[in-house]
Amino acid sequence: MTVFGCRACDTALTAPVSRVALPVHADQKYGNGPGSLVPALEPGTFAVNPLPSGPPWRRWAELDAGEAEALGWHAPRFSISAGPVGRVLITPGDVRGVVIDPGLVGDSACCGLADGEPNMVCVTCGTPVAIRIDDCGLRQATWLNPLTTHILEDGPGPHPVLDWADLIDQRPGIPPTEPGGGWHLMWAAAAASALAHLLAASGGGPTVIPDHQVAEVFRPTVERLVGPVSTGQERILVLAGPGVPDADGHFALIPEHPQTGELWPVAPPVKPVPLAWDAWRHLAIHRAPKPVGRSVPIPPEALPALLPGHRFEPDGQIFLSVLARLPEIRQPRLRAIYDRGRPYSYSFYRF
Repeated sequence: MTVFGCRACDTALTAPVSRVALPVHADQKYGNGPGSLVPALEPGTFAVNPLPSGPPWRRWAELDAGEAEALGWHAPRFSISAGPVGRVLITPGDVRGVVIDPGLVGDSACCGLADGEPNMVCVTCGTPVAIRIDDCGLRQATWLNPLTTHILEDGPGPHPVLDWADLIDQRPGIPPTEPGGGWHLMWAAAAASALAHLLAASGGGPTVIPDHQVAEVFRPTVERLVGPVSTGQERILVLAGPGVPDADGHFALIPEHPQTGELWPVAPPVKPVPLAWDAWRHLAIHRAPKPVGRSVPIPPEALPALLPGHRFEPDGQIFLSVLARLPEIRQPRLRAIYDRGRPYSYSFYRF
């Protein structure tokens, strides 16, 4: 098990937790309420952000040559973090021995607590150790400050690492719709990240998507960004992963292991396009039931829709953020796509 504690006095600050991969929706923002979003992690888990996060912030125009790339960015942003790496995400219910200090709560939030400087302190010694987030439109979270916390105990936690076969059996994925019929926000984030990787792999070129359910998710947005496929441009995106028969294609939509972050391997020259496990599993394994009592084959376009009737909107902020972190963004075609959306980097961007 892993337990985090205060660097100053070694007080335990968390319950025993198991490490998982940092989900792409960890910093997701959606609208302006009402209320905060559910945590990005399951109870009993933690994830580490390997990139700089939090203050100090640097204006893009003030950075010297090479500084932005060293901080993980390859396209302009208004400002980027030059803070510490290794910030640890914990679900709020797994935190122990810390309290919110009203004197450290800033005034920039709307209805709750927002990201910024630490606002939680160790109950034993008063050291600021974490940031609690629960503001409207933000995911509920506690982020441990890597400068004032450390690992007290390290070992296998309450959630053992599953192999791919066990994932297929035990983690069935998340349906794309909420109970009320709207899009699931995890899907909006996962698809946005995969879309950025697909455009990077294709150089911003048109892509053929033969699988009906994958096409429902990605084709409308791809065509809005790069245009429809013309004859001679048949570069194909296929599904690949555990339990999926091999198919020929130029790009493979593959799963990310939700615990280790490992990507399902594909052989060159096929280029991988990673997708969060919970979305990939549902796309790859779940098939809409076919009507019974028919002897005539049903074409894919006549099958029941996998997704809600209204148009799917990937998370624009996540799309722009992921794209800006990929070196391929330097290609003129991709940079043009990014620059069209760049004014919306810190607001709701609709494709």
